[in-house]
Amino acid sequence: MQISTNDRLGATARGGKNLWGISLIAALAGFIFGFDTVVISGANLPIKALWHTSPWFHGFFIMSMALWGTVAGALLGGMPTQKYGRKKVLLWIGLLFSVSAIGSALAQDPYTFSFFRFIGGLGIGVSSVAAPTYISEISTPKTRGRLGAMYQFNIVFGILIAFLSNYFLQGVGGNNDWRWMLGVMAIPSLIYTLMVFSIPESPRWLLSVKNNTVAAKMVLLRLGVVDPDKEIEAINEVEKKKAGQVAAMSIFSPRYRVVLWLAFFIAFFNQWSGINFILYYAPEILERAGLASRDSLGNSILIGLTNLIFTFIGLYFIDRAGRKTLLIIGSLGYIISLAMVAWAFYTGAGANFLLVFLMLFIAAHAIGQGAVIWVFISEIFPTKVRAAGQAFGASVHWVFAAVITLITPVFLDADNGIFKDNPWPIFLFFALMMALQLVWVLVKVPETKSISLEELEKKLIRQGN
Repeated sequence: MQISTNDRLGATARGGKNLWGISLIAALAGFIFGFDTVVISGANLPIKALWHTSPWFHGFFIMSMALWGTVAGALLGGMPTQKYGRKKVLLWIGLLFSVSAIGSALAQDPYTFSFFRFIGGLGIGVSSVAAPTYISEISTPKTRGRLGAMYQFNIVFGILIAFLSNYFLQGVGGNNDWRWMLGVMAIPSLIYTLMVFSIPESPRWLLSVKNNTVAAKMVLLRLGVVDPDKEIEAINEVEKKKAGQVAAMSIFSPRYRVVLWLAFFIAFFNQWSGINFILYYAPEILERAGLASRDSLGNSILIGLTNLIFTFIGLYFIDRAGRKTLLIIGSLGYIISLAMVAWAFYTGAGANFLLVFLMLFIAAHAIGQGAVIWVFISEIFPTKVRAAGQAFGASVHWVFAAVITLITPVFLDADNGIFKDNPWPIFLFFALMMALQLVWVLVKVPETKSISLEELEKKLIRQGN
């Protein structure tokens, strides 16, 4: 099949806008991810009062069950993403989110509630594999950082909207306001599902898995690639070099040890910054600092807004300053802010002082780890194992997120928690972990900006041999 010159020029002219629009639709999975992650913070205390469960039960079944679903989704998401394609999986994610939202809102007991939260977690876990993988494969080297970070932008936008939604829905329906908080997520979930029908399949998946050159060429033209034949040749060259290499299909092959350790540690340190601890329990932490319930929900909005603003800054600089530079800046911000939050709790410095450094912490995360993690993991693995590599990195991220969320009530519970009187040691521990992250970034993390996926593969896989 020949593609005419007019078709080529017309498709290329429209390609730039198409690329951003298509990436935005795929990244909207991140919006629901962020919304679902944080909406539980508004339901935390009402559900605790409704079902009177123990700290361990509340931590595991109520607060962290979605995260255990996320772990399962991340672990299992690589196979269907690789076998059935990125687009089909993105469609199923929207359906999982919709079912979870409606089921959680209507649940009459903690076990049913936990089941539907688990379903939503599956959607989050799979989305953290499929969406960044898809975006990295349709991007150009110069735009990959910004487009990939759109997923993170949508996560933090979803977080902000969840905080706003919780604030305005507080008191709606009396003691059942938490049901409205959770159920409203069905609306963006259904809209997202319908929008995914309009996006194309990943051209790299079409070439590497389906061997469909014609379809891949049409998609590349739609994305604005000036010379799709040259792009296809470059992709096929890398694939031919891997032909017949059984090890190339195994993500745990020694040849991938460098990228595996990079993915592991960026995910590991992301959670040991305490980001999910703070986002999930923001209203409770602020109440412990002396703010009333309504004020704590309102100030949670400030945290979400700070996250959004500094994610914009991270988006701007990720393809300019580079991934490594942002990680260094973020690490320094983490260390300072967490140390000061610990000091604020230790000395009783006051809620306003505490809020300032919580916002600095969120800013450091947004411009550093938040902007970088999903871009970095999605770009360091070769196409043949990218979905599996993304699943590995995402599952590490979500395992530690679930563990931290599970054990938090044991440490923070006002009646029986280990640090029920003063949680300052928790924040000091997170600050020390971020000092370790800074050392790792300086010593081990390579810069990946403005390098094609194929060139990155040659560079990083060669180091693993």
